[in-house]
Amino acid sequence: MELAKKLIMTFKNHEDKKVSLSVEDPKAEITEAEIKSVMDLIVAKNIFAPNGMDLIAAVEAKVVATDTTPYDLVIG
Repeated sequence: MELAKKLIMTFKNHEDKKVSLSVEDPKAEITEAEIKSVMDLIVAKNIFAPNGMDLIAAVEAKVVATDTTPYDLVIG
């Protein structure tokens, strides 16, 4: 089994649409305060503009863990 983690940060743009940015393998001890700080910095510095639309507010963040079980199937 392989456990993969991803931090998903969701923002709102000028059209009031949600846009998500993800970070693979966030550090295990990341805190809510650190995430909020980075999200606020992304908005304040206008670092990203997906589809040409500026991000105007942080909406939510979550860490998603995916457990994958690969199978070595012999087909033929």
